[in-house]
Amino acid sequence: MADEPGNPLAELRTAMMFMTRLPVGNGKASLARSSWAFPVAGAVVGLIAGLVFWLSGAVGLPGLAAAFLALIASAMVTGALHEDGLADAADGLFMHGTPERKLEIMRDSRTGGFGALALVLLTGLKAAAIAVLPMDMTGLLALVAVHALARAPLAGVMALLPPASRTGLAASTGAPTQAAAFVALGVGLAAAAAGIGFGFGPATALVAFIGVTGATTGLALFCHRAIGGHNGDTLGAMEQVAEATVLLVLAAALKG
Repeated sequence: MADEPGNPLAELRTAMMFMTRLPVGNGKASLARSSWAFPVAGAVVGLIAGLVFWLSGAVGLPGLAAAFLALIASAMVTGALHEDGLADAADGLFMHGTPERKLEIMRDSRTGGFGALALVLLTGLKAAAIAVLPMDMTGLLALVAVHALARAPLAGVMALLPPASRTGLAASTGAPTQAAAFVALGVGLAAAAAGIGFGFGPATALVAFIGVTGATTGLALFCHRAIGGHNGDTLGAMEQVAEATVLLVLAAALKG
């Protein structure tokens, strides 16, 4: 793939190609350079999921059914990219053994007990939290923000943590610049301020941003200790944990 440095449109298309299955054409920028646009791609995923959630409410479906339909929509748009990473990462990270053994387990396409449990529990947790969101514009914009914010710290993880192995996505992608990482965080913060601040207030948006950065940092440090860095599976796991974190913040805000 030929790199097109300094071309934001090419970088956005590359991020969309990686993060979604939408027909955006062929991107010509490196993935590391394009990582600033991960939360933009997330916002598109969240918009589609939010529309499904809103339309489900409009036709009279209960909140939990609408929540699962929104999760199905987001998984279809992304090709279940992050869910697959979560399952593989859980299987590897929670097994006893050397870092090399953990990475070997992650590369196995079969899903083990830890992976299946992680998928079931985290999907159920997200569905329960989405189900209590308002089934109107507030809920739609909140889901846009959730998906954008969940992807905002990934460029920073890629920039700060080394690849866990010499092969695979992390090794071939390279490290984003600090500027790309800060832009991604800025886009995520802006999405939180707009999408969450609209219906929940700026304080909730700030708590969501802090929660996502904290959860991602904690999981990144755990990965660094367990396997010596990051890979594509752990990035997927971080995105999923970040999604759940924001949704739990929103659910708590509604209950409070």
